[in-house]
Amino acid sequence: MDKGKNMTIGSPTRLIITFAIPLIIGNLGQQFYTIVDSIIVGQGVGVKGLAAVGATDWTYWLFLWTIQALTQGFSIPIAQQYGMGNSKGLNKCLAMSVILCGGLGLILTVLGFLSISPLLHVLKTPGDILDGAASYLRILFGGILVVMAYNMASAILRAFGDGKTPLIAMAIAAVTNILLDLLFVMGFSLGIAGAAIATVIAQSIAFGYCLFFLFKNEILKFDPADWRLEKRTLRNLCISGSSLAVTHILIAVGGMILQSAINLQGSIFIAAVTASNKLLGRLESSAVSLGYSVTTYIAQNWGAKLYERLKKGLKVSIFIAIGISSLITLLIVFAGKPILSLFLDSADEHAADVLSISYRYLFLMSCMLSSLYLLHVLRSALQGIGCGFATILSGTAEFIARVSVALYFSHRFGAFAILFAEPFAWILAVLVLAVMGVRRFGRLLPSA
Repeated sequence: MDKGKNMTIGSPTRLIITFAIPLIIGNLGQQFYTIVDSIIVGQGVGVKGLAAVGATDWTYWLFLWTIQALTQGFSIPIAQQYGMGNSKGLNKCLAMSVILCGGLGLILTVLGFLSISPLLHVLKTPGDILDGAASYLRILFGGILVVMAYNMASAILRAFGDGKTPLIAMAIAAVTNILLDLLFVMGFSLGIAGAAIATVIAQSIAFGYCLFFLFKNEILKFDPADWRLEKRTLRNLCISGSSLAVTHILIAVGGMILQSAINLQGSIFIAAVTASNKLLGRLESSAVSLGYSVTTYIAQNWGAKLYERLKKGLKVSIFIAIGISSLITLLIVFAGKPILSLFLDSADEHAADVLSISYRYLFLMSCMLSSLYLLHVLRSALQGIGCGFATILSGTAEFIARVSVALYFSHRFGAFAILFAEPFAWILAVLVLAVMGVRRFGRLLPSA
């Protein structure tokens, strides 16, 4: 059974949209159960529990984004080999990716446990939420190998043009996560630790489902020779994965420095930013999914040397990004406050203050959402043609923006300046990617 989708033939608009839709729904499902974590923690544990979860965001994202970047990077040569129709090269890339993911997953697990206490202290996490934040991270880092496995399996499926299997996996995992959240947090009173356990179990189920369908896929026909280490393939995978990983590490480190400025504002401000960021992650999920679709489309057509078709797909993706982000902006402007109120216990004495700050932050970000969507489209397109340098430059731009807000603007203009950090980072990165995109795609010759 081959559930892949060949993106070198057919309408670029139809291919990109139909491939992106299940990815968007799947990502929303994945993001939805992290929202449920926050809602249940906020309602069941209170503002301090929500703040403890929020204080871990950038620390965990440093590892999570590294994993997602590596697996997405590994999937680019896989998609290129698929576009070429080179089954031998495809299977070798797949085998080497699995070996790399296993080794890197173990390394990241050890680094994660060793970094918890130092990073939380460096980030100036308030003492009243420090223990809860550390407990939450210990459980999440214990599941890093599971997260690595799921992200690699779903990245491989996307490289084949299969967006439906990861969607179904996320739907099953989302339902499981919600039920376990209610059981562990509300039923067993395990607090934020229960929410973390539920998330790891849900990811395990998603991986198992994806793995089942990978084994049934007729594309995968491994020989023992495929598992022998090959320097050239390993090097290509590492170059593709490392450029994305460096980009996301820069983004996460910049975010951690920004988080330290947020943490100085106290638990109420942290909780407010956490609620907005949890919702922003849901808004960004469709941008990420569109980016995955663009990467697969560009990589397959790059492998097939269909350059005019490649550029047409990029133009279509830009229009789609602007359209989706505009609709979401309108939704958030009118419905943002009721949605944010779900994260808070109305009986909490600080709930009104948290809601006021949170909506102001969300409103500012939603008004600039189109820049975030363009960022993902342009970055993904450049990744698809193997231009890792452009992605690193864009990550550097985001790093500079967030650090400048954390270390300069927040001290000069107060907490209000922090609310502009994310839009500032998006705009700066888009400018970098736009310049690089014009240079790289403008040089591509028409297809023969």
